[in-house]
Amino acid sequence: MSRKKVCMFVWNHFTNDARVLRECAALSESEYSVDLICIHDPAAKNMAKMEKRNEHFHVYRVRRYPLMLDLIQMVIKSVKKDKWKAIFYLLGWGVLAYLWPIFTIFITLLLGAIYKLKLIPWWVKANIYIRMVARARLKKYDIYHSNDLNTLIQGYVSAKWRFKKKKLVYDSHEVQTSRTGYNSPVYGKLESFLVKKIDTMIVENDTRAKFNEELYGFYPNVVHNYPFKHIGEGTEVISIHQMFNLPKDEKILLYQGGIQVGRGLEKLIKAVPLFKKGTLVLVGDGKQKPELVKMVEAMNLHNRVKFIPKALLEDLPKFTRNAYLGFQVLNNVCFNHWSASSNKLFEYMMSGVPVVACSFPEIKRVVVEEQVGICVDSHDYKDIARAVNILLEDEELRNQYSRNCLTAKEKYNWEQEKKVFLSIYDQII
Repeated sequence: MSRKKVCMFVWNHFTNDARVLRECAALSESEYSVDLICIHDPAAKNMAKMEKRNEHFHVYRVRRYPLMLDLIQMVIKSVKKDKWKAIFYLLGWGVLAYLWPIFTIFITLLLGAIYKLKLIPWWVKANIYIRMVARARLKKYDIYHSNDLNTLIQGYVSAKWRFKKKKLVYDSHEVQTSRTGYNSPVYGKLESFLVKKIDTMIVENDTRAKFNEELYGFYPNVVHNYPFKHIGEGTEVISIHQMFNLPKDEKILLYQGGIQVGRGLEKLIKAVPLFKKGTLVLVGDGKQKPELVKMVEAMNLHNRVKFIPKALLEDLPKFTRNAYLGFQVLNNVCFNHWSASSNKLFEYMMSGVPVVACSFPEIKRVVVEEQVGICVDSHDYKDIARAVNILLEDEELRNQYSRNCLTAKEKYNWEQEKKVFLSIYDQII
């Protein structure tokens, strides 16, 4: 039997997207061939524009910036280094204007308007949208799969703007109508229009599925964002103790993930002076990181708070294994946070690391039912410190939670969850 061909879209560089990697791998190991279309990062010199992950899973990265914009930036940088080149480029533009005056005037006015109206971000996005659709049109696919709202237009155009319509899967990793950075009502209206065009929808948990049912009148499929069980079965460690010259018995209090507003990280730093011992280590990068670094300096906590840049996906468990406990202290800044299951929680679990976690429904359900940590008011740094000190002072309790993690990971793993994911594909076929 020939394999069904799947074209999947994701709006990132596909370097650390564990969920998309798991889904693509599951499909390619089953009865499907997968082409993943994502975005190339011109700043990453070693990033390939095409990768063969296995015989039935290929990655294609489209150009991020329009060619014209790249040429303009190249000219600007060149002119800044050598003023004589400015004269050369101006003469070249003059010759072009003489040979093709209407075309040159049009391009000049268009570029002027783009810069004047600050439309460059929209120009870049439009370029990516068009290139993704163009890439998707190069082959014949049976199913198109859009990860999140920012690729649903590409999926819709590719799957439905044709005589013989194809199947379209909408895999919403977030709550698109209530998440940080998506405050405009346009996102809700766009999703409301496009969900009527899809063949099936996937969300992360039942809280989000119920929310979707209230919005759109149907209950989507639920595929939890559980990691591979085997990530916690390795023994290799990248020693944080050696990295920062810490004593061997120093307790590592770990946060791993994006350094972004709304994740309670400033509350963690505020809580550090109340911790009876231990070093807070944050592994990751993000927009809030410079602010947190300044906060650490202002509070004179540089000996108790350490920062590590974002780790490669395959290296992250090597950092996790250092931890005495892990943090997942999202703040309730939007429904997307409040309803999260959080892959971070399960990544800690795979390595037997107990958690101090927020009391949001999906996270609290797992922590309390499986007894793998302590839930707190994540908006209150004193409550965070209270829970940390309980685990610091009662090592037997902490070790019991650790053992419970290793038991619970037999349930909360991708090896089990991928069966649910593949059954969705079998149904739409």
